[in-house]
Order: sequence, then C-alpha cells, then structure tokens
Amino acid sequence: MVFILLAAGSLSGGEVKVAWFNLENYIEREDGSGQLAKPESRIDAVVRAITEMRPDILAVAEIGDKAALSDLRHRVKAAGWEFPSTEWVAGLDQARHLALLSRYPIIERNSKDALYFTLDGVRHGLQRGILDVTIELTPTYRLRVLGAHFKSRRDERAYDQAAFRLAEARVFRSYVEAILRSAPPTNLLAMGDLNDTKNEAPIREIIGSPREPGVLRDIFVRDSRQETWTHYWKVADVYSRIDYLLTSPGLSPEILWKKCGILDAPYWAQASDHRAIYAVLSPENK
Repeated sequence: MVFILLAAGSLSGGEVKVAWFNLENYIEREDGSGQLAKPESRIDAVVRAITEMRPDILAVAEIGDKAALSDLRHRVKAAGWEFPSTEWVAGLDQARHLALLSRYPIIERNSKDALYFTLDGVRHGLQRGILDVTIELTPTYRLRVLGAHFKSRRDERAYDQAAFRLAEARVFRSYVEAILRSAPPTNLLAMGDLNDTKNEAPIREIIGSPREPGVLRDIFVRDSRQETWTHYWKVADVYSRIDYLLTSPGLSPEILWKKCGILDAPYWAQASDHRAIYAVLSPENK
C-alpha cells in the first residue's frame, strides 16, 4: 500500500514518467576515502534535475557502488522526491554501474552482471551488464525496463572501439529478442547510453528489422527548441544524440508520444555531460 500511495501521488491522470540519465561519474574517489568524486555543486545540479523532472522510474548510468546509489536516493528524498525501490547492477566495471530508482514496486529482478562475446578471437564482456527489472504500475499492468551503457568512443589499443559496441549491441539485441519471443505482448522499454548515433550499425542492430520478432521503436525525444542532442563531447566540441528510449510493440500504443522529451534545463552542463530523457505512458494495455 505504501508503494501505491507514493506512486499515485506522483501521477497526473494516471500517467507514468520513465527517465534515463547518465550522471557522469557519480562515483567514489580512488583514494579510499569513501567520498564522492563528483563535486558538491554538480551533485546538487543532478538532484535538482531529478526533482524538477519528477520521474516515477529513473534508470541511471555512471553511478558508483551501492553507497553512492543510497547517497543519491537520500539527497533526492531530502529535496522532496522519494524512490522506495532500487536496483543496482554490479557489472564487470568496478567503478561505474547501472541502477534504477522507482516509486513503484519492483516485482521481478533479472539484471545480468556479466554477458560475454568474442571479438577477434578474444573473449570480452559487457562492462556494465544489463539492467532488467519488471515493475508493477497497476494490479493489471507491468512494465519491463532494460538498461544498458555501451563502450565509450574513446580509442583502445587492444580492440576497435566501434566493433566492440557493435558486439555489445548484438548481445543486447539477442537479449531483447529472447524476451519478446517468449512473451510478445511484453510492455518493454529499453533505455541506455549506447554511445552511437542513430545512423550507426549498433543502433540499427538493437532496433531490429520488421522481419524480426520484437522490432523496437525509437522514442525520438526533443527539447523545447526541437533539438534532439543528449550529449556534449567537449574534447571534439560535438553535440549528439547517443541516449535512447526504445519501446516494444506491446508498449508502443501506451506511449504518450507528445509528452516525451528531454530535460531542457539551463543548468544541464553543471549536472552532467548528458541530458536526461524521458517517456510518458498510460499504464493500461491497449
């Protein structure tokens, strides 16, 4: 009952807002102090962004250990927005993790810490794993949320970084297909920092083709100026859309397309090099 009351208090006309946000290094210092590496002023901007966005479900990338997740949760609560349920994914990356905070109860947890693939004869793993939870929005409506954070575009000596992301995308696509083959009507929302633009092979791979089961649909979000970028890469001085919200065929009819968007806050760069994105849905199967 506590979950239901908290969730109901956040809704407007039964709508549910689900957001994705790469927090940019909300992680611990390497000196063993247990303190966060992100400056307080930037943490304050993250908290402000979340409380202004007021998501019912928030998936995040680049969060530190469970203590960092608890820190974020308590700061957001102190600012007036509470998430009773959380999920944290260990992954293979020791510093940066995937996590989810929810005002609704998480009823199934299927996150994967380690999934592997072979690239040029060498075994590699998805460094951040896959976030996978099922959330009960009403007694008759469940939402399955997947989250991913792929390899950055930083060059590596050991392998080709673009080929690495394509391999990650194939693993993720296979994971999505397995879910939708076994239960085609699943209300599934896949979110993530995929570190590629929509024209690149990894994004096409994840979305799939109409000939494949469970082709996903891109929720093409925009800000108040109709701009679509979600990330600023300072080194190259490039703005691009590399964060995505992808809906399954079962969920697509419930998406309130005109209400989805990008958090268009003037202080966005103080919080992260990414902008938060969100989808709004009506939790009633159509």
